[in-house]
Amino acid sequence: MTEQERNELMRIVRELSYEEREVTLASGRKSNFYFDGKQTALHAQGGLLVGKAFWAIVKTFDGPVHGVGGLTMGADPIATATSIAANLEGSPVHAFIIRKEPKGHGTGQWLEGRKNLPPGSRVVIVEDVTTTGGSSMKAVDRAQQEGLDVIGIITLVDREEGARENIEGQGQSLEVDIRRGLGHHYHLKRARGQQESHHQQEYRQRLPYTQKR
Repeated sequence: MTEQERNELMRIVRELSYEEREVTLASGRKSNFYFDGKQTALHAQGGLLVGKAFWAIVKTFDGPVHGVGGLTMGADPIATATSIAANLEGSPVHAFIIRKEPKGHGTGQWLEGRKNLPPGSRVVIVEDVTTTGGSSMKAVDRAQQEGLDVIGIITLVDREEGARENIEGQGQSLEVDIRRGLGHHYHLKRARGQQESHHQQEYRQRLPYTQKR
């Protein structure tokens, strides 16, 4: 992925996925800012760049990777985009979807795309946003129950509210794609004279300005 492509991805994330409003997160916590990664991953150019960015990280894992996926719905477009990016480079990495509850009819399965991933397949869990890491670990647990070997987790945005500590405390690794660009966004806001909330100030101060750990 080129630097120009990365900068364009960060621009799309800032414009489409970042909102300032009161929300209740999946973790149950309250926040006055929100990241909706689906808006970027479902954008034509954004989805293409997300796939390239995630595939660039997947390639850094030791050994083969056979699949990428996570909990529906946030992971769905990311997994598909990553699979396509990998295949365009000659690497057949299949996408899969983990349901939040088993299918109510037919096979009653939890995991879609299972036929492409026999037991023992090495997979990476993908996320659009992590907060505490709870959703990521649910995906890990379900994938492991399906016989898959989870070798790591990648997220588009980490809100820096305990996800890394919780995930690594349970023996998994977390890779983050674009924290540096979001930190730059906060500096741009201050340069324009816009007021940051106390929560935003704390979040910005925690940003490490690196693309990956």
